[in-house]
Amino acid sequence: MNINNDYAENHTFDELRIGQSARLLRTLTPQDIQAFAAVSGDTNPAHLDAEYANETLFHGVIAHGMWSGALISALLGTQFPGTGTIYLDQALHFARPVRIGDTLTVSVTVAAKDEHKKVVELACEAVNQKGERVVSGIARVLAPTIKVRMPRGTVPQIQVFDAEARLNDLLAIVRSMPAVRCAVAHPCDEGSLRGAVDAAGYGLLEPVLIGPEARIRAIAEEFSLDLNGLDIVNTPHSHAAAEHAAAMADAGEVQSLMKGSLHTDELIRAVLARAGLRTGRRMSHVFRFDVPLYSKPLLITDAALNIRPTLEEKVDIVQNAIDFARMLGVELPRVAVLSAQENVSSNMPSTVDAAALCKMADRGQIRGGLLDGPLAFDNAISSEAAMIKQIASPVAGQADILAVPDLESGNMLAKQLEYLAGATGSGIVLGARVPIALTSRADGPRARVASATLVQLVAHHGHGASQRVGV
Repeated sequence: MNINNDYAENHTFDELRIGQSARLLRTLTPQDIQAFAAVSGDTNPAHLDAEYANETLFHGVIAHGMWSGALISALLGTQFPGTGTIYLDQALHFARPVRIGDTLTVSVTVAAKDEHKKVVELACEAVNQKGERVVSGIARVLAPTIKVRMPRGTVPQIQVFDAEARLNDLLAIVRSMPAVRCAVAHPCDEGSLRGAVDAAGYGLLEPVLIGPEARIRAIAEEFSLDLNGLDIVNTPHSHAAAEHAAAMADAGEVQSLMKGSLHTDELIRAVLARAGLRTGRRMSHVFRFDVPLYSKPLLITDAALNIRPTLEEKVDIVQNAIDFARMLGVELPRVAVLSAQENVSSNMPSTVDAAALCKMADRGQIRGGLLDGPLAFDNAISSEAAMIKQIASPVAGQADILAVPDLESGNMLAKQLEYLAGATGSGIVLGARVPIALTSRADGPRARVASATLVQLVAHHGHGASQRVGV
């Protein structure tokens, strides 16, 4: 029997007959493997790491053995005998591996009944699409004695988010690019020094460590970080480190900068003091986020540098982000200019700025992207929200870039994505002659490597200038 309707009706002990059976079909997907690993904690690389799995006797990724066992459990608990069934024991024999794309027919057949204990023994097996038996065994269950018919339960939705895979996708963009020489200003804590060392290990950057040498070496020794092959420039304190890093960039001795354990304004002030590092663009920061519930990388600007930008400054901020998105491979970046509502109102200046930016894009004052605004956050990233609000827009629900009204709103949005939505982020400062990686003390190794990747990408593309000089 193969049950498939909106209601689940169990089979009581008295209704079961020797030889009676039920089955279900399931095709293995990569998401199944990842979800099973996440729930079970079984992160055996034979199931998750293709490179490792290719070297095993199975020559490729395979499912966890107990994934097949879980399908048998699902059949017993939800269909046959169904609601009220209690597992007593299960024996399984694994004959063949299950690979991504395999379709299993899982069946259970009543083999014996114990009238006194109401225990049922069922023969279990799973057969792949080639007719090969992959799993077989015997299950003993306490069968239900009361008839139940009820609506089928809804299946919880699991959003599988593989942060490592997302990082690998980003790294693939720069795989053919040589490492970029980078001045790391004052890497005097574990996070910033490890970030520089990791970036070198990935072949992204050639770090020049600038700061108190004795302190840098002491941190490296304390945390077992290998500094062999890395240049160190001894400076007495963070201000001197920032100034020396900016001077090296101005002289063309490095092609990028990275913030260590100093305040952001120290490094930015040192850059601004060097006329040779300025361009015709206002400097601005762009966050790049991989968000579990969003189908593509999301850029947010400016959430770290410009506190209350003017309309003219927002032009550069948006243009910087568009150019950056194109470097990342987005052919026509969709820019949602955010506010708290979708209607233009003089009482809410951010809506007026948003409308003006869109018109400026129409007139060619902003190039290379598709702008719409004002848009609220919900309809910028959700097509359903836009449809409910009857917003017809080529950007709504498909935004690549979120241009925020000011630093405060942008910073709160960025941190909410990271801490509430599980997003993984990285960031970069654009608009100077060299790209600048701004890392936070709270950033983990993956975020620091991602930021180094962005720096390498921008350094190889170069950064264009417009007609205005500013921060």
